[in-house]
Amino acid sequence: MSTDAPLPPAAHANLAQESESYTHGHAESVLRSHRWRTAENSARYLRDRLAPGMSLLDVGCGPGTLTVDLARIVSPGRVVGVDAAQAVLEAAREHAAREDVPVDFEAANVYELPFADAQFDVVHVHQLLQHLSDPVAAIRELRRVVKPGGIVAARESDYGAMTWFPQYAGLTEWNLLYHEVTAAHGFEADAGRRLLGWFLQAGYAPAQLTPSSSTWCYATPALREWWGDLWAQRCLESNFAIQAREAGLADDVALEALAHDWHRWAADDAGWFSVLHGEVIAQ
Repeated sequence: MSTDAPLPPAAHANLAQESESYTHGHAESVLRSHRWRTAENSARYLRDRLAPGMSLLDVGCGPGTLTVDLARIVSPGRVVGVDAAQAVLEAAREHAAREDVPVDFEAANVYELPFADAQFDVVHVHQLLQHLSDPVAAIRELRRVVKPGGIVAARESDYGAMTWFPQYAGLTEWNLLYHEVTAAHGFEADAGRRLLGWFLQAGYAPAQLTPSSSTWCYATPALREWWGDLWAQRCLESNFAIQAREAGLADDVALEALAHDWHRWAADDAGWFSVLHGEVIAQ
């Protein structure tokens, strides 16, 4: 959907529930990938901007591994992680307790964050805006709670720019289906390339924005097995599979064929997969 006309507040309130029919959902195969994320592999573009004592808000924190890693960097600064999914917040709290890193985790709607204006030095989102029907309105809300001179940092993958080898037909079909499922719900699978434009639409000037890109690469036997297996499971059991069926875009036979080719790719010694991310630091 177009992001030029923001949704009214009442509509945003309705979208607070479990993050607007989140395409991935919170199946174990999804949380497994979320728990893999660290400051090293998912926020390197931001690390040099962080310093001890900063306050940081992580919006869409999921199970909290990346949040806790960022909290280590800004310690003893205040760190808060928020998510629309109640189920993952308890896992995030348990992870922070195990790691002995103080982080507050709260349920919140990205369109109406429960914080006063200008509360945080850094507001961070990772793989969130692509799952929203109005990412520009969300960016405006992120900007509201950051202090003058503070940072809003965003990183989003770009499904249309993902590339892999060998060219198994099932992976090509999976990518096409993912675009169809997200489009059916008004979300943008190719968020990475649009991130800079969204920040401009949200009112930032070009001089305030530092755009960049980075990749994840899955090519070693262990990483291929991990990535291929989690996507094979998502094709069968995640919210992505449910939404594909409900929209009439795929049936069980088609989804099983996609999962089969994910396993074939993972077992291929020549298997290689790269995920491109767009990044923006707004100050």
